[in-house]
Amino acid sequence: MDTYEPHLYELSAPGKHGANLPGLDVPETPLPAALLRQDDMNDFPSLTEPEVIRHYTRISQRNYAIDTGFYPLGSCTMKYNPKLHEEAARLPGFAAAHPLQDAGLSQGALQLMYELQEYLGEISGFDAVSLQPAAGAQGEFAGILTFRAYHLDRNDPQRIEVLVPDAAHGTNPATAAMAGFKVVEVKSDARGNVDLDDLKAKLSPRTVGMMLTNPNTLGLFEEHIVEVARLVHEAGGLMYGDGANFNAILGIAKPGELGFDFMHYNLHKTFTTPHGGGGPGSGAVGCTAALAPFLPGPRVRRDASGAYELFIPEKSIGRLKVFHGNFGMLVRAWTYIRSLGAAGLREVSEIAVLNANYVRAMLKDLYPQAVDRICMHETVLKGQIAGAQGVRTLDIAKRLIDYGFHPPTVYFPLIVPEALMIEPTETESKRTLDAFIQAMRQIAREAVETPDLLHQAPTKAPVRRLDEVRAARQPVLRYDAEAFARIREEAPR
Repeated sequence: MDTYEPHLYELSAPGKHGANLPGLDVPETPLPAALLRQDDMNDFPSLTEPEVIRHYTRISQRNYAIDTGFYPLGSCTMKYNPKLHEEAARLPGFAAAHPLQDAGLSQGALQLMYELQEYLGEISGFDAVSLQPAAGAQGEFAGILTFRAYHLDRNDPQRIEVLVPDAAHGTNPATAAMAGFKVVEVKSDARGNVDLDDLKAKLSPRTVGMMLTNPNTLGLFEEHIVEVARLVHEAGGLMYGDGANFNAILGIAKPGELGFDFMHYNLHKTFTTPHGGGGPGSGAVGCTAALAPFLPGPRVRRDASGAYELFIPEKSIGRLKVFHGNFGMLVRAWTYIRSLGAAGLREVSEIAVLNANYVRAMLKDLYPQAVDRICMHETVLKGQIAGAQGVRTLDIAKRLIDYGFHPPTVYFPLIVPEALMIEPTETESKRTLDAFIQAMRQIAREAVETPDLLHQAPTKAPVRRLDEVRAARQPVLRYDAEAFARIREEAPR
């Protein structure tokens, strides 16, 4: 079958048109000659409306999405987004609200924001919450800026080092560096925890704090988390919690009670707001009472009369975003919490952990575990199949596409060779997981018996194996007739 898809320019023909413009109902106004185009507009295709609609519809149907299939990306938590949330976010009073409306005309929206602040604080064990940050990474930045403001407010300016585990998300060291701090890496031990001896050696009066994900990116709960927090606090530092994996302990453990001083919540990861396409995201943050005066604003509070109002904390690090955050995401997260309740939120974590351990147990005989431990919400395996010559994790991921599955996260965490990071989430059924497991086991057999099949994969997708080096160095960023002619000639049939 020819997988080549004709481009709109190739469908173009003189005389076609797909728009009927109404006649002018105002006098024509001549434009200055300097603003007039001098050459012909033949670089735009001439097409009918059906051709345009069918072209973009066909392309959209080739997109892989959480509404069409299993998305086992570890760390990213690509879970199903309940349609109830979409209905709530589209309610006219929310969707049509203007951020510059007077508070008196926005009481419903402000009440939702206030209640979401309270819910997130209760769920995580923190005293104060700000909904301002527009993404998890921006929430991280808010946290480190808050740490800096806290230390400066205490006249402690020599603190310039942020401790980051070697298994951390890449945003952690990037955030610390953006804030002007020196990043100090802390090693992991043989069980995937923070190495306590290495931590002790690197704590000093220069320590701003530590950025720690719990469960960590190996999918493991930090066994010494209370001791880690104690050591950091004794050195005068603060504990930052990367909330990317909060969905593993939701309703079971509260970061604020484990010793964390500040945490960001990825609402898409834990509270099922949409993820992908560059946004809109939401990275709400929570903290202890000692850090609350420094939170980004505005926040929402109730005045003496019971009305809701926006305010800026007294020592705030300031705004991080225009207006009040991505409000539609706040509506979705509020709806999720209200629809599940406390018992339902706990069940989310229990099923997410159960699903991940089921996948781990069913695959560990063929795909070695990064660390031989019970995992939390995700399992990290290795694409090192016994007897498979020249087969790497990338080949396994590409072959999964032929079986109709989106590949899991690969080559992360960086400390795991040939890493396969799989997160099934709580929204997937056992039947879906069994189909995924069967595909992974079949791929392991193919890797031994027919490794070339994996090297050529995917063989059934509209886009085949790309030369990733060439794509990066010689990208085609606009329509080029000669380039498209070569693509059509080379397309598999």
